[in-house]
Amino acid sequence: MDLSNFIILYVADIERSVEFYKPLLDRDPVEISGEFALFTSHSGMRFGLSKASLHCSELNSEFSAKMELCFEQPNEITLQMNLIKWRELGVTFIEELTKANFKTSFTTLDPDGHKLRIFCY
Repeated sequence: MDLSNFIILYVADIERSVEFYKPLLDRDPVEISGEFALFTSHSGMRFGLSKASLHCSELNSEFSAKMELCFEQPNEITLQMNLIKWRELGVTFIEELTKANFKTSFTTLDPDGHKLRIFCY
């Protein structure tokens, strides 16, 4: 089996999440309804947002965001540009810019508590 190129996050409010992700991803969704939104990348990656209340019975629990998405950047300059942009957008930071032996990264939260890690090697 090959790795997937389609990620779906469960979110409480589709419209709020679309408005959060549009400026971060620099694109509009290609599909949107009251229960689902879909973003696509130039490489064919698909990123969906699905209304959590549709899935809570499947999960047999209350909705709780626990996903971490990682966005690799080509270099530290691009990473720094995104850091500035995301700060200007008012994104919640939970880890400031950190340099380790193998990567440089920062971590934020989306409106539903999903972690967003932006990094470069």
